[in-house]
Amino acid sequence: MKNIILCGGNGTRLWPVSRTLMPKQFVKLFNDQSLFQLTVERNNKVCDSNFIISNTEQYFLAIDQLEEDKKYNFQNAKFLLEPVGRNTAPAIALACFDLDPNEIVLVTPSDHLIKDEYEYEKGLSEAKRLAEEDNLVTFGITPGFAETGFGYIESELPLAPSLDKDGEQVRGFAVKAFHEKPNFETATKYLEAGNYYWNSGMFCFKAGVFLEELKKYSPEIYEASKTAYEGRVSLEEKQMRIKMDDMLNIPHDSIDYAVMEKSKIVKVIPSDIKWSDVGSFDALAEELPNDENNNFVLTKKQTELIDVEDLIVVDTEDALLISKKGSSQKIKERVVRLKKEGSALPDIHLKAHRPWGTYEVLVDTPGYKVKRIEVKPGKRLSLQKHFHRNEHWIVVSGTATVTVGDEVKLVRPNESTYIKMGQVHRLSNEGKIPVVMIEAQVGEYTGEDDIVRLEDDFARN
Repeated sequence: MKNIILCGGNGTRLWPVSRTLMPKQFVKLFNDQSLFQLTVERNNKVCDSNFIISNTEQYFLAIDQLEEDKKYNFQNAKFLLEPVGRNTAPAIALACFDLDPNEIVLVTPSDHLIKDEYEYEKGLSEAKRLAEEDNLVTFGITPGFAETGFGYIESELPLAPSLDKDGEQVRGFAVKAFHEKPNFETATKYLEAGNYYWNSGMFCFKAGVFLEELKKYSPEIYEASKTAYEGRVSLEEKQMRIKMDDMLNIPHDSIDYAVMEKSKIVKVIPSDIKWSDVGSFDALAEELPNDENNNFVLTKKQTELIDVEDLIVVDTEDALLISKKGSSQKIKERVVRLKKEGSALPDIHLKAHRPWGTYEVLVDTPGYKVKRIEVKPGKRLSLQKHFHRNEHWIVVSGTATVTVGDEVKLVRPNESTYIKMGQVHRLSNEGKIPVVMIEAQVGEYTGEDDIVRLEDDFARN
């Protein structure tokens, strides 16, 4: 069984912890592990290999976090890189086109928390047996309360286990309908009925069976995804990229709308696995410890709260969020507003991860910006130029190989180099330890989009 891991999504309801270039699935919130790492670790116990679907930025985050696990075998992973997201149906289709039609796949988001792994593996075993019989299997979370933030799966009655081809009982029930997020009154009725489940977004099926159902019910997505797959670019044996124009030609739709709500071969496995999508700070507050006053606080600073209660306080280097518990779903609205105002806060932390290393903004003010840059051994920045700023590089540790125009030179600790506006330049680390340097940018505009890449090892535009 192969695990298709969906890494899309920005987790805007967990801003300012989660941002576009460091979304929630890669933030280390659980004993110095991310939800992505927990997903890989959990599913590697039952799956032979991983097929990770992400965009270019998330690819390098995933690689870094996989490298941290010395037990992880990279030969068991393949990456599909999308230039732009078109929702889950095309993403899954593109992966399935690359697999043997009889390959059974487990499709999971990368940002969910599952704490009862015994029940989880038990449900996967049942799902695999149903998938072998050419069913599309989804996992329905047994609801603990009348949740209005999730979609629901309604199963057929009566609720009695079915038998597989070997005569063994399987808790797989035929699906009657999928339902959108309900109001509280409707959610209460669902809870009382006993045959409604939260839609987990996890699936199990044969790659070929899914593609057949996609072709039957959403032929436009099928054909456009097939064309995109056939036009893929393979930069490495274990990595394939989809061309931008081909991706944009695929209709945008979820697996639920495109297939699951229409197919006649869908089964649901009821799952009581202590599951959470960690979709808001209220949900996160249920998983992380509160302080002695029942306040949920995410900050490294000493924080004193006086005569207030039921608060969520999230403090990062460049943003402070204070919310009343129960209102964190509204954070997404604030993020939308910040984007309209042109703020970079929804997209990136002061410390940003890049395929070659990291940079951290130390000072950012009109007219100049100061960064701390760390370049990994054997990596180099793109060959680039800027139209609106000059740059001064001071090496703190390691030895940098610096190209400015036609000149190539070594820059050692406590040495510096100057790059004039418009000059073509590059920094490489050919040593065995990281290169750390301070970069001072001076100019009328110092935004990250003032970069013209002439050559890049990581195929970025």
